Amino acid sequence: MAKKPLFMGPRLKAMRRELGLTQANMAADLDISPSYIALMERNQRPATAEMLLKLASVYRVDIAALAGPAGEELETRLKAALRDPIFADIDLPAFDVADIATSYPGFAEALLRLHTAHAEEQTALAERRTSGDVAPDPVAEARAFLAARGNCFAALDDSAAALADAVPDLAAMQARIAERHGLEVRYADDGLLLGALRWHDYHRRRVLVSERLDHPGRRFQLALQLAILEQEPAVARELAAARIADPDTLALLTRALQSYWAAALLMPYAAFARAAEDLRHDVELLAARFGVSFEQAAHRLTTLQKPGEEGVPFFFLRVDRAGNVSKRLDGAGFPFARHGGGCPLWNVHLVFAQPGKVDAQLVELPDGTRFVSIARTVGDRAVALACSARHADRLAYKVGEPQPIGISCRLCHRPRCHARSAPPMGRDILPLRFRDSGVPFAFSGE
Repeated sequence: MAKKPLFMGPRLKAMRRELGLTQANMAADLDISPSYIALMERNQRPATAEMLLKLASVYRVDIAALAGPAGEELETRLKAALRDPIFADIDLPAFDVADIATSYPGFAEALLRLHTAHAEEQTALAERRTSGDVAPDPVAEARAFLAARGNCFAALDDSAAALADAVPDLAAMQARIAERHGLEVRYADDGLLLGALRWHDYHRRRVLVSERLDHPGRRFQLALQLAILEQEPAVARELAAARIADPDTLALLTRALQSYWAAALLMPYAAFARAAEDLRHDVELLAARFGVSFEQAAHRLTTLQKPGEEGVPFFFLRVDRAGNVSKRLDGAGFPFARHGGGCPLWNVHLVFAQPGKVDAQLVELPDGTRFVSIARTVGDRAVALACSARHADRLAYKVGEPQPIGISCRLCHRPRCHARSAPPMGRDILPLRFRDSGVPFAFSGE
């Protein structure tokens, strides 16, 4: 009976990389052509007995380890993975699986890595369910609500724009609150407010605003007070269609839409959208023109998606020094990590070294998609406003070469990253028998 040819492509490639050799280096050591090495690594040429002996002799490795049933091991692992119920309705004959493992080992390994990552996620979910940690996530539900609507609420924009000319400054806002609602606006110190930014003192018929706020902060607080006093029906209409049952989610979204209306009052949609294009989305210039803060102008740029009047789609992120996200507005197709820290190479984490300075960065995700990220510190936090790189010519910011970043370390498969804090899901960590790669985690595919 004829013996099956021995294909050892993935094993040969892994050994070569572990040795730190190029295909040309290995070819010179074995006295063959680099193209022959390439063909063997792609499983387009079998390894002969002579080749096995030469490999064992030159690199002092166990011939049994080289000649072991690599294809059979891969086939066995693939068959085990395909028994998962998720594949139950797919007809995959055993000989097809064997053919994939032998002829397309790279594809088989990719499928196994995906299945491993899926299994890890399902195990973690099962553990959370067992421990009872499946309570509603109000923050996630609120973000999903805003993301599904593109963070744009045309009715609230129109309502705010209709009032904007009547209350162009602090004095006009104070007068409206006094005349319409019988409330006196006063500026108070922290001792009276106990650290709060604003307090509607119902019994004394007054609104106290923290005197430590700057002018944009005071304007926003009065605009927010007007939203609370006058826009309850409009906000309720926006939320009614969502049929939100969780009271915490409802409370978060009510505040979010009140803040949305307040921002729209300070930065009316049409005027702000025109200015954004005219000023090439320079956040500092927009903030100065509308008398708002950097963060408020950046936040407003994420809302310019009114049908027929769409602007550049941006996403927004606010983090502290530890990477904890305190505000996030999904958009522009950026795949945020739901769990774990963000990439430390992203400029939103780097701007803490230069407080108050705007930094623009071209970032590239592992799948090749690119975004322009505009980041700056705001107090003790940092904010990032970013859009797809295809809109770069509409921005005032200049960027250099792309900086590779990941969604999170567990989801990023770049092998040579010195900032990595964890190995990626579904990848085998190399034993480092022959060399130290100099990175925190060395894994297959490096």
